[in-house]
Amino acid sequence: MALPDVPAFLTACEVHDAVGLAAAMRDGLDPNLPVQGKAPLTWLLEMYTRSDAFPACLRVLLDAGAALEVPDAAPVLLDDPAGIERAAADPDWLRTRVTLPSAFTPLDDVTWLHVAAELGHVRATRTLLALGLDVNICAGRDRDGLGGHTPIFHTVNSHANRSRAVMDVLLEAHADVAAQVPGLVWGRGYEWETTCFDLTPVSYAQLGLLPQMHRDARDIDANVRALLAAADRRVPAMPNVPNRYLTRG
Repeated sequence: MALPDVPAFLTACEVHDAVGLAAAMRDGLDPNLPVQGKAPLTWLLEMYTRSDAFPACLRVLLDAGAALEVPDAAPVLLDDPAGIERAAADPDWLRTRVTLPSAFTPLDDVTWLHVAAELGHVRATRTLLALGLDVNICAGRDRDGLGGHTPIFHTVNSHANRSRAVMDVLLEAHADVAAQVPGLVWGRGYEWETTCFDLTPVSYAQLGLLPQMHRDARDIDANVRALLAAADRRVPAMPNVPNRYLTRG
């Protein structure tokens, strides 16, 4: 049997390559032994990529025997409406609070709706809302009082604008665009960790223009416009997008 190709496994996690992950399993990578100090599932969960391929990648690891630290999270992580409905037969499941790795907006003491929003899972989001989760439910706060954000905060400046569709679903469900939190630690524990203060969904969206966030200015502009419109605020012209000063050669 060939030895597992660890760099190839890490790349497969990074780019959401289910075929590559399956190859790593066939080559003998143990789904429950640490890889460079972290469990394989942790590598997949904390990678910054957000895509439709995430559930398939997670399924590869689960089918190989990987154990989630929070087993109850499986149907949300898999964007599985039927699985969510089965889990919700237990009313306590809907009220569950979890902490999961996140390279961006923190998933500390959050609800399933926060998790679905962070991953850009539209089907899970719609199902959770239909089951009665409050669109404006707040995350917990850390010892510095930071946090307390609602699910929409996870959608306004997401990787590759992955969660824009979820943002629209939350706005349709009357997410509070004026919600304000004292602050958030974006990318906690990573090289790009940034503490941001006095945030609303609009101001947090605009922070996507920070260089470490690597968001597209056109996406940020469109998201801000949508948030302002949802709040019945006047939407100025804002024609200088992307900024000419920053893009001139």
